[in-house]
Order: sequence, then C-alpha cells, then structure tokens
Amino acid sequence: MNRRVVCLAAIFLLPLSGALTACHSAQIDATVENRTGAAIELLEVDYPSASFGADKLAAGADFHYRFQVRLSGPVKLQYTESATQKQRQVTGPEVSEGQEGSLAIVLLPDGKTEFHPSLTAKH
Repeated sequence: MNRRVVCLAAIFLLPLSGALTACHSAQIDATVENRTGAAIELLEVDYPSASFGADKLAAGADFHYRFQVRLSGPVKLQYTESATQKQRQVTGPEVSEGQEGSLAIVLLPDGKTEFHPSLTAKH
C-alpha cells in the first residue's frame, strides 16, 4: 500500500515539478518615451529578426513592448515628426540572442535620441 501511494504521488508531482523549474524565455522590456515636445507618427523599432511600433505616439506618451532577440545586431529606430513630416532615423545599441532586461529609448527634440540599455545574458 505504501509503495502504491509513493508511485501515485510521483506520477502527479513529476509534471508539477517540471513546470515549476521550467526555463523562461529571455525577453527585453522596451519603452519608447516621446519627449520631443510634439506628437510623432509611424514609429518603428527594428531589432534582429523582427520589429514593433505604433501609428502615433502623443507628446509625453510612452510605448511599451516586450520582445525576444533571435539573432544579433543593432536596434534601429525611425519615426516621423507630425508637425513637420520630417523622418528621423537612428541606430542604437547592439543586442544579442539570449539577452534579457530592459531598454529605454528616449526621443528628444531636434531628432536626438538616447538609448538606456540594461541588458544581461540569460544564464
């Protein structure tokens, strides 16, 4: 009887222990902050193997997106200033497969951009 209880417990607890110790995917939490003083349009952030963006981002607004890097390469950003229709393009930091953490992208007046990566390699 005791052996039967142990076997049944093992059958039910093994899948649970696997779920509790399962690995998570390395992801980067990105935030694009519009501090230009005006609305922007056609925001696109390209990273190795994919991209994300928004049709519009109001002055002072933030856009959040979580992504997973599959290859290595630079983050590239482009957007259009709503008032002037001037297109801005910027190349940011390199990211690599397996990195995780956060990346703040701060859009400033006159087409200036700051990148604030806080990334580590996933262990």
